[in-house]
Amino acid sequence: MTVADLPLVERIAEIVHPAYPESAEVPAERLALFPAGCLVAEDGAVDGTGAALGYAVSHPSRLGRPPALDSRLGGLPRDADCLYLHDVALLPEARGLGLGEALTVLLRDLARRQGLPMLALTAVNRSAPYWSRRGFKRYPGDAVLAAKLASYGEDAAYMVG
Repeated sequence: MTVADLPLVERIAEIVHPAYPESAEVPAERLALFPAGCLVAEDGAVDGTGAALGYAVSHPSRLGRPPALDSRLGGLPRDADCLYLHDVALLPEARGLGLGEALTVLLRDLARRQGLPMLALTAVNRSAPYWSRRGFKRYPGDAVLAAKLASYGEDAAYMVG
C-alpha cells in the first residue's frame, strides 16, 4: 500500500464495512506508522493495470488492547507482543479466491520477522467462524478489552492466532 492507494482503501471500506466507518486519517496513520503491515490485493493483471480487490491494515500492538473503532494510535507500543489486523476488506468479487488464506500466511510471516509471536484481530460482521478456520481463537480478555470491543458492535469478537 502507498499513500496514493488511500482513496481506494476508503472506497473499498465504504463498500465492505458501511457499519464500521472510520475517518481517512486512520488508515493513513497506520500506513505512516507501519507500512510493512499495509497491503493492497490486486487482480494480478500482467500489464500492471490490475484492479484492486481489497486491502489489509495491520500494526504491532499489545495483546488484548486493540484500538477502539475510528481511533488514532499516536504511535506504536514499544512492548508490542502481537501483530494486530486492524482491517481486512475484500470486495465481493474477491471472495473465494483464497486471498484471506494468503493474507494470513503473509501476516504470520511478517509477525515472525518482527519478533511478534501471534496475530490478533477483532472479528465483526459475523466473521468469527471465518477466522476460526484460519486458526484464530476467541481471547477471553477483561473489562478494558470489553470497552474497546463495544465500539465495534455486539457481535465483535477479539481473536488471536
